[in-house]
Amino acid sequence: MLQFKPIFLGKVPRQVPRAVTSQRCIRTNDVENVGRTSRHHTFFEMLGNFSFGDYFKKEAIQWAWELSTVEFGLPANRLWISVYEDDDEAFEIWNKEVGVPVEYIKRMGADDNFWNSGATGPCGPCSEIYYDFHPDRGCSDVDLGDDTRFIEFYNLVFMQYNKKDDGSLEPLKQKNIDTGLGLERIARILQKVPNNYETDLIFPIIEKASELANVSYAQSNDRTKLNLKIIGDHLRAIVYLISDGVFPSNIGRGYVVRRLIRRAVRTGRLLGIKGDGRGNLEGAFLPSIAEKVIELSTHIDSDVKAREQRILEELKREELRFVQTLERGEKLLDQMLADALSSTRESGSVPRLSGQDAFLLYDTFGFPVEITKEVAEEHAISVDMKGFDIEMENQRRQSQAAHNSVKLSVDDSADLAEKIPDTEFLGYDTLSAKAVVESLLVNGKPVIKVSKGSDVEVLLNRTPFYAESGGQIGDYGFLYVTQGTNQQTAVVEVKDVKKSLGNVFVHKGTIREGVLEVGREVEAIVDPKLRQGAKVHHTATHLLQAALKKVIGQETSQAGSLVAFDRLRFDFNFHRPLLDTEVEEIERLINGWIGDASLLQTKVMALDDAKRAGAIAMFGEKYGEQVRVVEVPGVSMELCGGTHVNNTAEIRAFKIISELGIASGIRRIEAVAGEAFIEYINARDSYMKHLCSTLKVKDEEVTTRVEGLLEDLRTARNEIANLRAKAAVYKASTISSKAFTVGTSNEIRVLVESMDDMDADSLKSAAEYLVDTLQDPAAVVLGSCPDEGKVSLIAAFSQGVVDLGIQAGKFIGPIAKLCGGGGGGRPNFAQAGGRKPENLSIALEKARADLVSVLSEKAS
Repeated sequence: MLQFKPIFLGKVPRQVPRAVTSQRCIRTNDVENVGRTSRHHTFFEMLGNFSFGDYFKKEAIQWAWELSTVEFGLPANRLWISVYEDDDEAFEIWNKEVGVPVEYIKRMGADDNFWNSGATGPCGPCSEIYYDFHPDRGCSDVDLGDDTRFIEFYNLVFMQYNKKDDGSLEPLKQKNIDTGLGLERIARILQKVPNNYETDLIFPIIEKASELANVSYAQSNDRTKLNLKIIGDHLRAIVYLISDGVFPSNIGRGYVVRRLIRRAVRTGRLLGIKGDGRGNLEGAFLPSIAEKVIELSTHIDSDVKAREQRILEELKREELRFVQTLERGEKLLDQMLADALSSTRESGSVPRLSGQDAFLLYDTFGFPVEITKEVAEEHAISVDMKGFDIEMENQRRQSQAAHNSVKLSVDDSADLAEKIPDTEFLGYDTLSAKAVVESLLVNGKPVIKVSKGSDVEVLLNRTPFYAESGGQIGDYGFLYVTQGTNQQTAVVEVKDVKKSLGNVFVHKGTIREGVLEVGREVEAIVDPKLRQGAKVHHTATHLLQAALKKVIGQETSQAGSLVAFDRLRFDFNFHRPLLDTEVEEIERLINGWIGDASLLQTKVMALDDAKRAGAIAMFGEKYGEQVRVVEVPGVSMELCGGTHVNNTAEIRAFKIISELGIASGIRRIEAVAGEAFIEYINARDSYMKHLCSTLKVKDEEVTTRVEGLLEDLRTARNEIANLRAKAAVYKASTISSKAFTVGTSNEIRVLVESMDDMDADSLKSAAEYLVDTLQDPAAVVLGSCPDEGKVSLIAAFSQGVVDLGIQAGKFIGPIAKLCGGGGGGRPNFAQAGGRKPENLSIALEKARADLVSVLSEKAS
């Protein structure tokens, strides 16, 4: 119902008085319950009927009962009703008008029967219909939350309040209805099966997974059935998500897909599935199961079948990529869990996997932390999720871009929504216009006037300024207040424009001169040069998408964009980097279309007509019944509300300046056009001239000269590395006499020392020299601080020490943790790092004590 929130609140006028929907839903916050209960899913379909100030409780209740008992034919004596504890009206309708016995109606509290759409916003009491699988248990002491007896399948929400920030409820001007009926749940009831998974929506998928695992679902134990249900559920979610343009990545919706795929892959391994079921034991199995999901969807959603190849290719690629690291990750996780249990036995504490270890598995081996948590819980080990979140936050700080949003005053946004009509946009036809100031906001609060130097948000009745949307940034410009003979009394510099409260344009700027007051007339003037830059880059973006579809395939689609004054950025779905020849072909096509000097055609039409005409719609965008279509004849046709050039010749030229991957399956192109293209080429020319002057070569000789310099640099670096290694060996020779012996029957030479600021490679050379010099059996641990905030550690054990059951890889990990790091390696040689140089001496002391302790025991 989220798409209807503005209508419920009265901020957006209703287009229809009532509606019915079938919505696909994804829910992963309780993914651990999938397969364990009879009704939890990551993917489910919700059937709903909505009223926008039309019918209300009486009709909604009567129709829900009619649908359940007449259309579905459910026995009335198997249906129970819950109502909100204070909702006497709903209780009376169910009892006196529908005829449900009092004993079959249960009053329940707000946790169960008061529905909120969030911390604030539309809300109201609800009433639910439950199906009783065991009416033989009687009517006394009934608990509708008993999953073994009841399932709630229909929820009627009486949306009649707006919850404010202080928690108070204010009545909505119009009372609304929002209902939801779970397709999987009603299918289970009607098909008389013990759980949702055994309905014809999911069970054919489970049967395919059973075939690949060479097991019988009916004869399987509970654990095997659980794993089969997980695959049946997850593959439905994965297929529909990818079909709808959500591809695996490490951020946002993409992470949801990746997490489900990887969970399904691991579950398949637990079931013993090997290969693709077609004889290739190294092949991917998820595509084979996905084919069954696609087959089941054929008569429901033809788009899924049309995108079959892309779905199967993406699944195959993602599964095989994960399998490459899965085995190593599983081994490391097993070792981490064993270490956690071992340290627990020694200390008597509760076994716990550190957040750093969980993050290492996630960041290096692609293990979703949820999988790590599940595996750990199977061994009765908890995971330090707080520590994991800290590691994730540290990573996010390094890569996260700032996201700004417009928010009008929380206290007054509802009032403003009523008082401020939608802004009339004039910017397609003009860059200047007279307008009236409808409202002023400072720090989100309405004010009457604003003085020089203040930042302000200005709401006008009409504007030529484009507000940020569809990837295009908002216009820059000025608002002028004049009087008399064009004498300026106030000047506002506008630096951003955004939309809020539906279609209200918010001009964000600073008062440069004078005082601006509500009700004053202003002259709104857009910066023409910057607007032209936006128009050029927006049309170039459309040409880029058309060129990509021609060069790499029609199945590629937009995954995001930025249209700025001086550049464009275009994200698209593709599984590999573009070849140089592909980039060249894309540029050739676009510059050819620019040279054709085609006149753009813009028209407003019905959404269905636009789609039938072949217009491309952006996935995830919301469109009204009437849409604006921008067409470059014979090249591109897209639904777009942005500003564009009149003729492709205005773009002048186009150049791709970068192409890179930003997430798995998502590529990004950055490009320039128009005046920005000229500036880019001039800058490149200036760089080349400076480079030629510095290197004293001609343009065509630069590459050869740079390659020669790089070769000289590589030679010099190798010589420096050799010298450092020799210096490290010399320093090692001076400390070899510090070695001491441990053990009685088998004396083992031990050396644990700090090597000051020695780099990691030199530290390795020193350790190798020492373990050879001290002769077998010998154990060497060295540490250094090569850079600020950095620790390097090396453990080198001779074969005689390894034969005693002491492994360098396992030994160095706990030592490195004292320095805020980790590491591992082979039994005879391991490296580790850390971020706390101040703890190096403590770590080395522990290494020395641990070696003495374990070697004394083993060698005595």
